[in-house]
Amino acid sequence: MDYENMSRKELMQLRANIDKAIASVGDRDRRNALRAAEEAAREHGFSLNELTPLAGAAQGRGRGRRAGGAAAGPANAPRYRNPENPEQTWSGRGRRPRWVHEAEAAGRSLADMEIG
Repeated sequence: MDYENMSRKELMQLRANIDKAIASVGDRDRRNALRAAEEAAREHGFSLNELTPLAGAAQGRGRGRRAGGAAAGPANAPRYRNPENPEQTWSGRGRRPRWVHEAEAAGRSLADMEIG
């Protein structure tokens, strides 16, 4: 195909057709994988439904957020406060916010930013 001489409309239609084909191939591949998994489970005397809860647990699933996006427990209380903007806080877990890095670069220690 000579893409350089195609109109924008033709290229957009081509893109739509390609996206549709990719989705179709993905669906087909998923169905084939599901059939293969069902067959493998059957060969070992199980149904796939019996094994899928184990697969989730083996991959570390079941921890973190609950179905529906509800948090598993209360949010962590803030332990640090930005001295320049008291509305910005951090629990001390996860990545350090930019303001923590900036304060440390300016010579403040993390202990200086602890909430009383």
